[in-house]
Amino acid sequence: MAISSRLSRSSGPRLLYALCTLTQQQSNRCLPSHRYFSSGSLARAAAAKDEAWWKESMEKLRNIGISAHIDSGKTTLTERILYYTGRIHEIHEVRGKDGVGAKMDSMDLEREKGITIQSAATYCTWNGYQVNIIDTPGHVDFTIEVERALRVLDGAILVLCSVGGVQSQSITVDRQMRRYEVPRVAFINKLDRMGADPWKVLNQARSKLRHHSAAVQVPIGLEENFQGLVDLVQMKAYYFHGFSGENVVTAEVPPDMMDLVTDKRRELVEMVSEVDDKLAEAFLSDEPISSLDLEEAIRRATIAKKFVPVFMGSAFKNKGVQPLLNGVLSYLPCPIEVNNFALDQNKKEEKVMLPGTPEGPLVALAFKLEEGRFGQLTYLRIYEGVIRKGDFIINVNTGKKVKVPRLVRMHSDEMEDIQEAHAGQIVAVFGVDCASGDTFTDGSVRYTMTSMNVPEPVMSLAVSPVSKDSGGQFSKALNRFQREDPTFRVGLDPESGQTIISGMGELHLDIYVERIRREYKVDATVGKPRVNFRETVTQRAQFDYLHKKQTGGQGQYGRVCGYIEPLPTDSSEKFEFENMIVGQAIPSNFIPAIEKGFKEAANSGSLIGHPVEYLRVVLTDGASHTVDSSELAFKLAAIYAFRQCYSAARPVILEPIMLVELKVPTEFQGSVAGDINKRKGIIVGNDQDGDDSIITAHVPLNNMFGYSTALRSMTQGKGEFTMEYKEHLPVSQDVQMQLVNQHNATKKAE
Repeated sequence: MAISSRLSRSSGPRLLYALCTLTQQQSNRCLPSHRYFSSGSLARAAAAKDEAWWKESMEKLRNIGISAHIDSGKTTLTERILYYTGRIHEIHEVRGKDGVGAKMDSMDLEREKGITIQSAATYCTWNGYQVNIIDTPGHVDFTIEVERALRVLDGAILVLCSVGGVQSQSITVDRQMRRYEVPRVAFINKLDRMGADPWKVLNQARSKLRHHSAAVQVPIGLEENFQGLVDLVQMKAYYFHGFSGENVVTAEVPPDMMDLVTDKRRELVEMVSEVDDKLAEAFLSDEPISSLDLEEAIRRATIAKKFVPVFMGSAFKNKGVQPLLNGVLSYLPCPIEVNNFALDQNKKEEKVMLPGTPEGPLVALAFKLEEGRFGQLTYLRIYEGVIRKGDFIINVNTGKKVKVPRLVRMHSDEMEDIQEAHAGQIVAVFGVDCASGDTFTDGSVRYTMTSMNVPEPVMSLAVSPVSKDSGGQFSKALNRFQREDPTFRVGLDPESGQTIISGMGELHLDIYVERIRREYKVDATVGKPRVNFRETVTQRAQFDYLHKKQTGGQGQYGRVCGYIEPLPTDSSEKFEFENMIVGQAIPSNFIPAIEKGFKEAANSGSLIGHPVEYLRVVLTDGASHTVDSSELAFKLAAIYAFRQCYSAARPVILEPIMLVELKVPTEFQGSVAGDINKRKGIIVGNDQDGDDSIITAHVPLNNMFGYSTALRSMTQGKGEFTMEYKEHLPVSQDVQMQLVNQHNATKKAE
């Protein structure tokens, strides 16, 4: 009985094989005929075998993401990894000039523009290990794709360009890796390009990213002379031969490089021994440090997030990718070496550590949704337990019980049907209705995984379908994109009735408008981009408002007294309501209605109709009527009281300020800086990088529309810039007057 129950629960054929093997081994021994084995001991032995199987299976699994600044070579690197691991049989380039394009850029738009828009998942096998890979976008407009990938990964490769170095988006991506505590290795790419300097990039990683890092490889030659790499751990040289660099030839370290290699190895040992006690002991007592000792120390330090090993190569020229793959297996953690926590909903969200074994109850996180050909495709990271096709699983966030009709493993836009998947794996399911960030269990526990950080949208556009007949398809498209992308918001302007889409920037919204046209055959007209301004108050203002209405029968009566005042700008709450009434001047059951009224009024400030933030409302007194007072009366009293005192609180408009980083040839520096000043930007940094100037500035988003075209014309197409949201700050008095006048004129015209 014990054996059969064990079999029914376990991983089928493997355990059966383990039991058969075990029985065979026992019968092969010449045992006395009177000696029998109890079913309990057989089951225990089977359980031990079973555990050994999953432990080995987990140790041979890596979940990694590839992240970097725009155009650092992430997708090119993934393409090479897939080629060398045998997942694809020929290499295609990112821009799709050969009509095929990179495997991981499956959307036509991605191939045309040469950028990654959606993160794509795949898996491959290398040296007996299964590696799940997520290739993420580099553009800041698609930052949510990076957030959700890093949320579910155990390790990451941070790709840095050997010419561009540590750029603004490299810093953002590194910050995201820190937020989700992801151990990482760095890969300095493009060593074949003119101006490649890996040591400069390594120093930048230490100073700008505060990485405790050292090179584990030294390049043999640079730029057009880049031939191969010297591995500082194994003290071997690698050369990459064959049409696509598939033949890795191991050789001795070139004699002319011995001094440099010895020096860099000593630096590597010193850096690792600073954060690893075991290696420090050997280093301080001058014991010889073997390759195995060093490799194990680097692994311990990397998994503890105290060290970042730096690899080198050129993905485009097919050099250095195989040693990087070996480094992923050697230095990045397997799923059971990472601490994952869930929140137990039955115990007031108490933190529970998940051991990450297939033995436990199922816990899986839906981290990404996609509308596929067969309905909604939900990407799941399994943190514990096993999921099987046909199983019933429970969505903890909604309480709904759903069946898993189809379970697949993803290879970019292709899928492979599987029967089951266990803890540590990344899979996708069809036909399961849920939202991004929902947690699924088998029903025995009520755990939810911690949520992702979703940045607020900074820009809005008014969109409407050209033809009225296509309204249904238009709504369907917007609903789908909203479900897939938490940073893409859709709303209705209460005043104009227009559909407003909000996102992370111009490119983000342009891509969605283009996708509506291509995927749903709906042409949409786009209004001028609308910036998400905010309003706030700068001083305290009193209110005392009596709402009284008598129209035969029951009337309306409610009086509220108190004051509004600004909250500090670093406050975690943007709206606070405090009831300081002593006694029962207003019955306590009406207080929530008053709070609701003030909240509703704060959704639309009277300056330009944008939400009011950093506001504290304090209720000090009031009056009620035994018959005429109602929740509606007090809610209306609160709305009118807010409008009455708002102008006395000296309101100001806040505008989104963007952190803009520009890289322009030095000859155009003057005209670019002048243009930023014209746009009311403040230049906060100006560095020199070879022949280029790196300018960092804080510029109001309202003045950044069409900037990419302006920058191209100023720099003969050689300038590039990245922009990300920094904060909301008050506008100047003249801009405030201008915005208020525009708002009033629009209202009159309507």
